[in-house]
Amino acid sequence: MRPESRNTNWQPDPVIEWLLAEGRLLTGVDETVRLLGHKLQAAGVPLWRLRLSMRTLHPLIAAFSAVWERDTADTARIETPYGMEGRSGYVGSPLEIIGRTGKPYRKQLAHDLTVSDHTVLHDLRARGGTDYFGLPLEYSDGTQASLVFTTDAEGGFSDHDIKNFSKIASVLAPIAEVFNTRRTSLAVAEAYLGPRTGRRVLNGQITRGHIEHINAAIMLSDIRNWTGLSNRLDVNEALALANAYFDIVAGAVEQNGGEILKLIGDGILAIFPCGEQLQSSEAACRHALSAAHQALQTKSPFPDLQFGIGLHYGEVLYGNIGSATRIDFTVLGSAVNIAARIEGFCSQLGEPLLVSREFESRVPQAGTLVANETLKGYSGNFEILSL
Repeated sequence: MRPESRNTNWQPDPVIEWLLAEGRLLTGVDETVRLLGHKLQAAGVPLWRLRLSMRTLHPLIAAFSAVWERDTADTARIETPYGMEGRSGYVGSPLEIIGRTGKPYRKQLAHDLTVSDHTVLHDLRARGGTDYFGLPLEYSDGTQASLVFTTDAEGGFSDHDIKNFSKIASVLAPIAEVFNTRRTSLAVAEAYLGPRTGRRVLNGQITRGHIEHINAAIMLSDIRNWTGLSNRLDVNEALALANAYFDIVAGAVEQNGGEILKLIGDGILAIFPCGEQLQSSEAACRHALSAAHQALQTKSPFPDLQFGIGLHYGEVLYGNIGSATRIDFTVLGSAVNIAARIEGFCSQLGEPLLVSREFESRVPQAGTLVANETLKGYSGNFEILSL
């Protein structure tokens, strides 16, 4: 619903004071945009729509936007995948122009639009928009975000509105940069360490020797005959096959509550932790087994792709190891070594999935004993089962 009145002499100072005192302490961009929209509306600004867009460092997402509209309760999130930069939905759009020129962009929608204007502007006018004003938020490293104000008020924005928007944007810019840095740090940590471990590192667990003893189901997997495949296939084909394998196994692990800790050459190390405030040992093993079955049953575009999976359950050391200047967050211990050796038997025994007796005893289905082996470094025979 359009506001019945507007404050033609509204002042930005209360909004700026809120940004500096409270807005900068909010937990994320979505909440900031939502509350900023409400603050501007309460000040008498004829604001219908507010959008903050920024690029981000993420393996799947090139940019994202938080969008607030006057008649909606929550902020909408728009995520832009890589490749959109060359498509018609972005090329020639106001956001593309702002990003390319680094200058404000204004279009009075009620009467200035022509067929040459981007469809985004026509869509906003069709929804009742009358004026569009966007401007860059400059970061300290030379990059920028974009802040867009849209109104549906008759007559659009006044010069007073535009001047005050620029003042607010100059204050919001460093706050948005902090939000973007946090988001980028989390995206990088999660991409390279996994969601659970990445958050632990960002929360301060980065000291060498910061180790926890945890119980977990452990999964080791690697591609069968990778050396032969990589020698026979074109480099790009080999890379595509490896990525397809990682997609299959990592997708199954993540969908079943596990976490990828390492991509080791053509192999994967994943864990399904259990313990206090986490799942039981039985649940951890069930989820690990479900992930293994899902991965092995997933069709691959590469007929030659075959891989083995070894599963074990036991105690591991979970945390930071390394040199004084180079830290790695991983799991160590005999349980990890056993899982790796079980996985190594997959190729020797022609089995895609092998597990230990410790693992098999914690899942509903009974396994079939396929080997009673002596593992290097361990006394006595070790039972290996297929499931």
